[in-house]
Amino acid sequence: MLPSQPLPNDVFQASKTKAILALLQGCNSLIRLKKIHAHVITNGLHHQPAISNKLLNFCAVSVSGCLAYAQLLFHHHIQNPQTQDWNSMIRGFSQSPSPLQAIFYYNHMLSSASDSCPDTFTFSFVLKACEKVKAQTKCKEVHGAVVRNGYENDVVVCTNLIRSYACNGSIDTAQRVFDNMPERDLVSWNSMISCYSQKGLHHEALRTYNLMRKENVGLDGFTLVGLLSSCAHLGALNTGVTVHRIAREKGLVGNVYVGNALIDMYAKCGNLDSALSVFERMQNRDVFTWNSMIVGYGVHGRGDESISFFGQMLMAGVQPNSITFLGLLCGCSHQGLVEKGVEYFNVMSSKFNIKPGIKHYGCLVDLFGRAGMLEKALQVIRTSRAQDDPVLWRTLLGSCKIHKNVEIGEIAMRNLIQLGSSNAGDYVLLATIYFRENDADGVARMRKLIKTQGVKTTPGWSWIEVGDQVHKFVVDDKSHPDANEIYQKVRVVVHQAALHGYVQEGSLITVSEFTSTDTDCFETSSSCHSEKLAIAFGLARTPEGTCLRIVKNLRVCRDCHSFTKFVSQAFNREIVVRDRVRFHHFKGGLCSCKDYW
Repeated sequence: MLPSQPLPNDVFQASKTKAILALLQGCNSLIRLKKIHAHVITNGLHHQPAISNKLLNFCAVSVSGCLAYAQLLFHHHIQNPQTQDWNSMIRGFSQSPSPLQAIFYYNHMLSSASDSCPDTFTFSFVLKACEKVKAQTKCKEVHGAVVRNGYENDVVVCTNLIRSYACNGSIDTAQRVFDNMPERDLVSWNSMISCYSQKGLHHEALRTYNLMRKENVGLDGFTLVGLLSSCAHLGALNTGVTVHRIAREKGLVGNVYVGNALIDMYAKCGNLDSALSVFERMQNRDVFTWNSMIVGYGVHGRGDESISFFGQMLMAGVQPNSITFLGLLCGCSHQGLVEKGVEYFNVMSSKFNIKPGIKHYGCLVDLFGRAGMLEKALQVIRTSRAQDDPVLWRTLLGSCKIHKNVEIGEIAMRNLIQLGSSNAGDYVLLATIYFRENDADGVARMRKLIKTQGVKTTPGWSWIEVGDQVHKFVVDDKSHPDANEIYQKVRVVVHQAALHGYVQEGSLITVSEFTSTDTDCFETSSSCHSEKLAIAFGLARTPEGTCLRIVKNLRVCRDCHSFTKFVSQAFNREIVVRDRVRFHHFKGGLCSCKDYW
């Protein structure tokens, strides 16, 4: 038998390379990787591209990796970086808290003397970084490189272009990229729906889904979450119910993200019973599931139920977060549970180590303010670290309107002016306080300030869903195709409400119907607020007994609140109104808020 011959050097090196790659394949910690790296160096294998790239990819991309160590490898052990090496660095930093570094490596790649060229992955990763750092100019520059390198029809690259443009505020450009794609997959459709939803363009999100259905693309959990988010913001319950049915048919109701989105949609559309039904059927629940119920009950003014869910949440072993306490404080505020609200504000930091934010302090100011404890509300602002935040002073000013407190109202207004944050709504609020105290000079001063300073505010609008369409109205709206019919119905509705006791309040115009072109801050007796038009339209276009659901972008005014109560009685309808602050459920001449809003 012949003695065994030593292996040739190239075969030996290949064998060792294969063994190292096998070790790297099973590597799951940085400590182990460093040991393997040491073995690579001592055996002279650190210049093997397959090994160096595997080492680099682990350090840059793996959850057990280290970007600092990846940089060390890249700059000192890789002599001629190839495209996949650059991609590892760009990808790693694009997913890190320092995404700007990804753009620097991309720039370095383009300016390097190596023959490496960007590919699908390069463009996708650098566009992700542009999205994160809001680098709109760089996004356009990368787009140009995409076209020059022949990737303008690449589905993955175009999808990332859509996301990057949308996140940088160029939603029209994102739409053009989407429209020009020769092929669109499910991910690209989902991205367009998600971009519209995140930018508040919820009608466009639903329209995109209708186009998607015609293309027979199908859908998944991401599609449903995006659609349900838009339904929630629009108050489009009928469409949301249809999406829920599709989720059941596709077997996606068990997905925790879809379940959370369904709860959020039902709660924001004013249907807490359905939200609870989804919650009870969910086998897996996370903190967002519990928060959706706690916040949902809170904004409906049902603080007791929010508190009950919080207790169940703790018993289930789920750790609350800052959103949990916002829901609790909101519910306590709207139900007047002052002591409970103060208790939760204190324990969030003392027991759960959650630092109160601006919104938590705003809830506490609102809690005291609604209860008429204006001095305490003022003290909260002055002793908080957020006293330079205009939201707190504006919240206090709103409470002063409720309780007709001129003195503290003027303090709040002075602070808003000093912060340079006063707007028309603030002046109208203080003017209303003066008006109710018969202070004509105060009203005149506010009117003069609005005129001389050219202060503007956001116009008020109301949405109502009829069938599968959402209709939008503004004050004295004549733009609807059926405007004549709607105004005739308004006259009938006002007459019927008056027969049941409704008397129109002639007072200062509220911020909810104040438009940017107004030159006077008094409403006329002929003005017709947006929710009155929406209610009239709903009564005309829905069968008797149908619940009307209305969404307002700002707070409902006192006159419309009174009007809606009498309409619910006169027409035997339940009317659910979601304004900027909370839900109002009108039924039989009463409101769920009990006039405490």
